[in-house]
Amino acid sequence: MSDLLTHDDYRALAAQITFPTNAFIDGTFQKAKSGKTFETVNPATGEVLAKIAACDSSDVDYAVERAQKAFDDGVWSNLAPSERKDIIIKWCKLMQRHRHELAVLESLESGKPISECQQTDVPETIHAIKWHAEAADKLYDQMSPTNDDAISMIVREPLGVVGCVLPWNYPLMMAAWKLGPALATGNSVIVKPAEQTNMTLLRIAELSVEAGIPAGVLNVLTGMGPDVGEPMGRHPNIEALSFTGSTEVGRLFLKFSAESNLKKVILECGGKNPAVVLSDAEDLNNVARHVVYSAVWNMGQNCTANSRLIVHKDVKDELMKHIDQQIRNWKTGDPLDPSNQLGAIVSQEQFDKIMGYIEIAKKDGGKIIHGGKAIELNGGLFIEPTIVDNVTRDMTIAQEEIFGPVMAVMTVGSDAEALELANDTCYGLQASLYTGSLKKAHRFSRALKAGTVSVNSYSEGDISTPFGGYKQSGFGGRDNSLMAHDQYTEVKTIWINTSDESIDDDV
Repeated sequence: MSDLLTHDDYRALAAQITFPTNAFIDGTFQKAKSGKTFETVNPATGEVLAKIAACDSSDVDYAVERAQKAFDDGVWSNLAPSERKDIIIKWCKLMQRHRHELAVLESLESGKPISECQQTDVPETIHAIKWHAEAADKLYDQMSPTNDDAISMIVREPLGVVGCVLPWNYPLMMAAWKLGPALATGNSVIVKPAEQTNMTLLRIAELSVEAGIPAGVLNVLTGMGPDVGEPMGRHPNIEALSFTGSTEVGRLFLKFSAESNLKKVILECGGKNPAVVLSDAEDLNNVARHVVYSAVWNMGQNCTANSRLIVHKDVKDELMKHIDQQIRNWKTGDPLDPSNQLGAIVSQEQFDKIMGYIEIAKKDGGKIIHGGKAIELNGGLFIEPTIVDNVTRDMTIAQEEIFGPVMAVMTVGSDAEALELANDTCYGLQASLYTGSLKKAHRFSRALKAGTVSVNSYSEGDISTPFGGYKQSGFGGRDNSLMAHDQYTEVKTIWINTSDESIDDDV
């Protein structure tokens, strides 16, 4: 059953919401120590929604101090896993109770369509956090085989203070992927949301204290990357930092770690993901449905967006007819109107970047066969879903991550060429493969250099499957699945001597 409200309901809710604007440290909202603020803007209208606390290194130091105290006091870290589980589940129930408010906050700041926020982002956020909480008291430590003279225990322990730096495209969901395992394993956490999208993280942090998560265990620092993100990356008392965002910034966090305390760094970075349609692909209308969805969902602002369509010449013409029909079903407009599938681009900077790539594609010889223009609507930042044909591998649009509703179509003469072209990128996050052959499905999915390969569909897997990338798309671990818990724990060997023999002091 749909959980959607009406357009009028969402507009009324947006008008009455009290926006959270201050950082959340040690269980309370606090202004930045400098007193500085920055504006958060609704990209669908250009309206300034609120002024957000602009934290800096002094706020980072204070938040780390409070998070470390909470960890050392054991108010969270020393709880039985089942106790942490029960509190986190209570937190999830509070988020469920406030789901409409969270969806509207997310839509207003990010420009995401309310239908996606309400039906995907918020429920999957709750599910991810609850899933990791449920795992907390079901993961066993180990014993290694020894003789009767020793007992060897291999145990996992929380790291201490963990930092999380988030992107703006999925503010709640990306927080959930990190907060779920980090909190379930007993750490204290400091989160820096992207400067464009702060308010949902601040709101769920407030709800965490209401649920019973102790003060200091979950903190949210708002501000710019150089002012908050870099100090977090360099802080000697942050033991691990998990980042989702661009490969360029990911490199910086590795540098910050190397120049400070060698903290663990977990990176999920960019992608230039292919949809590979082989010569024997079946049900081309269904293929087109998945291909279009993968390219334009969330306005293409998606790390796993299939922005490259690599299609065999024998099926291209028929496939493109279906794609043309499918893409016309995607309606762009007011994000708070649940009848719209596409909303606004998150910021003027991102809007200009996307439009710039479209112009470069034209100059390089690409042919715009759908879209390619900005949409004038209420002073907002809207772009038509865009398909560019006649793309070759050397074109900018084929190599660089656009992060917008733009799909590059590349035609090949053989399945082998399709595979080679799909792997011709510095990235390796996700790939989609379409074929009617079980043998090809096995061979090609193994040969595609990507952390996730979906066959005859577009998918990222689910919360039970590890998510991350090959090559420059990832480093240091995986989000999701039980593997994510390993990133936020240390492994310790405890060797207990049980022998009756004593050491001869004369030896």
